[in-house]
Amino acid sequence: MTAADDSDTPGTYASPPCFMHELGPDGRPVATADGSQNSRDLSRWRKATRERLIAERLALPAETRQQISERIAHRLDAALHPLAEHTIGLYWPFRGEPDLRPWIKTLVSHGARAALPAVITKGQPLEFRLWQPGDPLEKGVWNIPVPTQGAIVAPDVIVAPLVGFDAAGYRLGYGGGFYDRTLRAMPHTPKIIGVGYEISRLPTIYPQWHDVPMDTLIVEG
Repeated sequence: MTAADDSDTPGTYASPPCFMHELGPDGRPVATADGSQNSRDLSRWRKATRERLIAERLALPAETRQQISERIAHRLDAALHPLAEHTIGLYWPFRGEPDLRPWIKTLVSHGARAALPAVITKGQPLEFRLWQPGDPLEKGVWNIPVPTQGAIVAPDVIVAPLVGFDAAGYRLGYGGGFYDRTLRAMPHTPKIIGVGYEISRLPTIYPQWHDVPMDTLIVEG
């Protein structure tokens, strides 16, 4: 999922981009005379912020990330009880995201259905396919595994990984716009739960008209 469709994709997260001097003195987008944000500066701010937050979570010890993932799974249990009533769209962990794969076993054992997203075409909604541990997978976009045979479903709950988030429930993702596009295309809006790290909290992500806020945010704090 992503809260921005600024056409940059995951790739290099090594050093701060050279355009930072073109933003405001606090590193945020410069407001125009009417108080709005310059779209070019906003896109650059989002890219720089995205890279910084990914680097920070990757710097966390693996044991710490595992502990956070377990806390998030417990909170999801409570938020979605009883689990058997749900078809839940999840994700395969990427670049330090909370790893909820062990939780999928819990979902299946309680009668819930789990689904993973697949990118079909750039600029189009994601496709959610049923999956449980042991089912075959193949490499998708960015080499993220996707189910090869799972039935296509429309989840009633979507658990979305957050690169960054703000108090209003808006989500900063990878910049492809896939999740927002998917949510707007669904005939029935699912419950949307964003999961991530407390260190990824931002004062605002400067949401745009096409950004879809989360219903619930779950972090380790």
